[in-house]
Amino acid sequence: MYEVIDTDVLIIGAGGAGCRAAIEASNYNVNVILVSKELLGKAHTCMAEGGYNAALGNVDPADNWEVHFKDTVIGGAWLNDQRLVEILVKEAPDRIFDLEEYGAVFDRTPDGRIAQRMFGKQTYRRTCYAADRTGLEIMVTLVEEVRRRDVNVIEEAFVMDLLTKGGEVVGAVAIDVKSGSFLTFRAKATVLATGGAGRVYKVTTNAAQDAGDGYAIGYRAGARLIDMEMVQFHPTGMVWPESARGKLVTESVRGEGGILYNVHKERFMRRYAPKELELAGRDVVARGVATEIVEGRGTPRGGVYLDVSHLSASLIEERLPTMLRQFLDVGVDIRKEPMEVSPTAHHFMGGLMVDEEARTTLKRLYAAGEVTGGVHGGNRLGGNALADTQVFGKRAGEGAAKCALESTPPSIDRAQVEEAVNRALRVLNRKEGVRPSELRAKLADLMWNNVGIFRTEAGLKEAITEIERMKERDVPRLYVMGKGLRYNKEWIEALEAENMVTVAEMVAKAALMREESRGAHYRLDFPRPDDKWFINIVVERELGEMSFKTVPVALTRLRPS
Repeated sequence: MYEVIDTDVLIIGAGGAGCRAAIEASNYNVNVILVSKELLGKAHTCMAEGGYNAALGNVDPADNWEVHFKDTVIGGAWLNDQRLVEILVKEAPDRIFDLEEYGAVFDRTPDGRIAQRMFGKQTYRRTCYAADRTGLEIMVTLVEEVRRRDVNVIEEAFVMDLLTKGGEVVGAVAIDVKSGSFLTFRAKATVLATGGAGRVYKVTTNAAQDAGDGYAIGYRAGARLIDMEMVQFHPTGMVWPESARGKLVTESVRGEGGILYNVHKERFMRRYAPKELELAGRDVVARGVATEIVEGRGTPRGGVYLDVSHLSASLIEERLPTMLRQFLDVGVDIRKEPMEVSPTAHHFMGGLMVDEEARTTLKRLYAAGEVTGGVHGGNRLGGNALADTQVFGKRAGEGAAKCALESTPPSIDRAQVEEAVNRALRVLNRKEGVRPSELRAKLADLMWNNVGIFRTEAGLKEAITEIERMKERDVPRLYVMGKGLRYNKEWIEALEAENMVTVAEMVAKAALMREESRGAHYRLDFPRPDDKWFINIVVERELGEMSFKTVPVALTRLRPS
């Protein structure tokens, strides 16, 4: 019924973090398999447009890792694991030099060094960039390097579950989407690099595949997750046409001098962040934009204006070419007229708990990138995500390779494999019930309306009640129209839908638990920070149930004043 594939290191997810992990693991002369849900190179990393933070000091010589550390911790509302932040800011410069060695091309200063621009909540110009397509440049480079190293890549494979034995991860079960056959991976070490879960929200910048698979399969295997209530809403996504609603309008627009104003032509960020204005933290800017819209000062289409027409056409063409083309496609020339934007779900700060070596709380399981929590705390600085993928992607790949070299091949519990296979087949065997598109749309609406930028006890309780109903009533009745195995995308969407419900439950319950406002988590009924909630919320599976507890914030260098 299924094929067993042995490897030393199994890497699940082929975005920026997964590819970097594969490259690093390949240095240790171990067998590496990189599993990609899509075709290699189509990862969400491509959609990270703005840049990569590294304290190089090329433009502002006073910048250094200590300032980057402070900006990241303050920007993260002090909830970051400072041990991880220190690694991020110290190693980000070396990792961008690695990318250059692999062939990445970044914009340059007049004297030939990597150019850097200003991003929100940063003291200095620190964000390295390749126009406004930095993530694409990085992703293309990593894919070329993965191919050059002849890493074994399995494309279009959907990983359903991790396999465990005695508290250790020993592999995974997947569906080969091309053939519809089941694959069982037996691995000495595994890396999760599956990205985020923006698709649990109605309006999002995220790619279609960002359904939170890694959070769900890690949780089911017994891993701990942290900060799941902390979901970042990017202040600026497209408003129209409806088919493009939520599509990212990069922070580079504001970094290059873009101005936000409402329908009355007021530069409204003066009300919310009079000093930092459009370059305040993303949480502050997103709430400012949302407040203008809610209070009736938005555009007729339900957005606000973002304007760069005061900048020179040549600067826009050189530094914002993607944005120029993106809006020209809908009939707006940003050289002459403003964009319409509104907030959009963007990044999960929460995820699997990891230590400094990218180890999760399960033995033999490592993780890197957006699937992890702790690095960004309560609010991620723009530009830190791409750096995160490279710094911790390298550490995860290195850690997994070393673990594999010290390990013997594990044994697999066939009953676990059969359970995962049977769960997947039950969806195909049902003749009626709930279509995955119906459940996903209902969940996305619920999360957007009740667990979005502004949250209340009543709204969160309503969401939790409905999510529990979905879990009990809808998930067991998921079915698909087509019963074939090959390229049955609706079958995969049904399995993703179950993962999405699990992730939504984590987010909503953690948000209800945190009775304060901090970082990206804003409670209208608890609008201020509360010192008793200066803690991290951890979620894990205990006796088959979702369990929550709190742990102290990992403080090393800085303490809140």
